[in-house]
Amino acid sequence: MHARDRLTTMASPLPEQHPQQTSGVKASLEAIYNWNYASEIDQLRTLYANALDRQWNAMRDLDWESEIDRAAFSRTFSLAGVPIQETGFWQDLGEDMRWEVSRRSAAFMLSNFLHGEQGALMVAAQLVNAVPHMDGKFYAATQTLDEARHVEVFAAYIRKLDEVYPIAPGLKQLLDNVLQADDWKKKAVGMQVVAEGLALYSFRDMRNQTEEPLLKKLLTYVSRDEARHTGYGIKYLSAVVPTISDAERAELEDFAFESARLLIDSRAGNSIRETVFKLWQSIGIDMQQALASILKDRDRIVKGMERTGGRLGPVRGFVIPTLSAIGLYSERVRGHFDEMFRANIGEDLARRTSQIPALPDDLEAWVDEGYEHV
Repeated sequence: MHARDRLTTMASPLPEQHPQQTSGVKASLEAIYNWNYASEIDQLRTLYANALDRQWNAMRDLDWESEIDRAAFSRTFSLAGVPIQETGFWQDLGEDMRWEVSRRSAAFMLSNFLHGEQGALMVAAQLVNAVPHMDGKFYAATQTLDEARHVEVFAAYIRKLDEVYPIAPGLKQLLDNVLQADDWKKKAVGMQVVAEGLALYSFRDMRNQTEEPLLKKLLTYVSRDEARHTGYGIKYLSAVVPTISDAERAELEDFAFESARLLIDSRAGNSIRETVFKLWQSIGIDMQQALASILKDRDRIVKGMERTGGRLGPVRGFVIPTLSAIGLYSERVRGHFDEMFRANIGEDLARRTSQIPALPDDLEAWVDEGYEHV
């Protein structure tokens, strides 16, 4: 079947009235013209050229007619880098329950990837208007196309797996904050550094863990795009942050911290982890027993995370190194992050994971390690 025909069969008929499943947020920004069409930030112009060269077609390049490999999917299930499949809790579940938990948990996580990609689509379109440099506008235009493709592929995969779950409250608030920000630099920090950094780390980790063929290939393609998106934030903000005042730098640091806090701080009761646990309860899992069983395998989990490189998680393992690299990780904001980690994972584990790793020199090469053939 031709790619265009497959896309048509997957689409629903257009509604006769305005779509009902919509919500909105008031967003205002200053749209900036730039009458200088010569390149001003060569790294961004190069990134734009790379983006044009590396476009892919979701319906042509992925095999949507293949069935999901249930055994591979359940056998290599992980939750935000935590190798749940290696625990006694997981092994004690029956085969049907393991499939149900992995399928629905993955559908929830992928649904939030999907919702996050829609938010990124909207923010990238805002950046075309809001950034002051023509090189930045050019690249943001290519990212807008990338994000539309990501929305397309995640929605298609979730339809094969389960159903689209509602957006997690913390993620919704993060997207609202970024869309409403009146400073393009806050949009870039909130989306290109925090949201895209979390996404890149999580996509790559899920890709490395799963043995489900379609998901592995899909996440490889998406991660390559995300590497450029994060690189855009790093290159652009690295050029701009040294030119701003101390007060403005502190404001950007606080915006970055709040963006990360909304996704991982369980004290608010609406983190991604808390929402997944509620989902497990709805399936019939006794969470008190499950957590007690998982804690018994804590050493095995830590060793598994160290083996796969997911020990630090996306904030410690990627977002914080990015903030440090662009000059937005002062001792002041580091104290905020450290306090949050101590409250969420305990003094001992927070101390053991406190060292900041180096950011990969080449993000696209880092994503492609072992997957150059895909």
